[in-house]
Amino acid sequence: MVNAAGAPSILTMATGLLEAPPRGRTGRRPSNGHILPPPPPERGDGGGDGEPAPRRRLDNLRLAILFFIGAESMFFAALISGLFILRLGIPAWPPPLQPRLPLGVTTANTVVLLASSVAMVLAGRALARGIRWELVRWLTVAAVLGAIFLGVQGYEWVRLVRFGLTMSSSTYGTTFYTLIGTHAIHVAGALVWLLVVLGLTAGGAAVQRRGSMVRGCALYWHFVVGLWPVLFVAVYLL
Repeated sequence: MVNAAGAPSILTMATGLLEAPPRGRTGRRPSNGHILPPPPPERGDGGGDGEPAPRRRLDNLRLAILFFIGAESMFFAALISGLFILRLGIPAWPPPLQPRLPLGVTTANTVVLLASSVAMVLAGRALARGIRWELVRWLTVAAVLGAIFLGVQGYEWVRLVRFGLTMSSSTYGTTFYTLIGTHAIHVAGALVWLLVVLGLTAGGAAVQRRGSMVRGCALYWHFVVGLWPVLFVAVYLL
């Protein structure tokens, strides 16, 4: 209805309010006389403010390797403790008639093994970037350095045996070959694993598909490399 002045009457405005109830803040009509609550804010793929970023899970292979490394650490701790206990009961260490260990060559060989761990770190970075040729290159460098370390150690052991230092020559020889030989077995096992990973990666396998195996191999490789300086100090220097 329109009054004489052409403006809508009060009755017309009231009728319009009843027929079209007011909308809420969200643009939705109220239901059963109640205003609907606003919907939750939409979150983008990257997460809104205050939303934590998704955590990166530790795969089963690396978790198993961590448990294995813990057991191996206790094993080598027992061997090193046995070495110091035996040394306390012997007046002269090493014995006077036993050949001395090659300190200079072993020091250089230690640098070679540590360099292989650096190459493995660079391989991990290449894996994160998804560059296969760079990953293959650094894995190859790490494998070559590890093989050089084992080769030099084997050559020095042959010389020590010729000079009279054997497993049965003395307690000194027994502890030396037990500790250093056990570590060499671990390095050889890590090298075999590294060669398998290198062969699969160089053969054209997808980098991300082999990511778990590469990371697990790198974790174990860093363990055997980090263990060597402890043995070097305990056996060669102390």
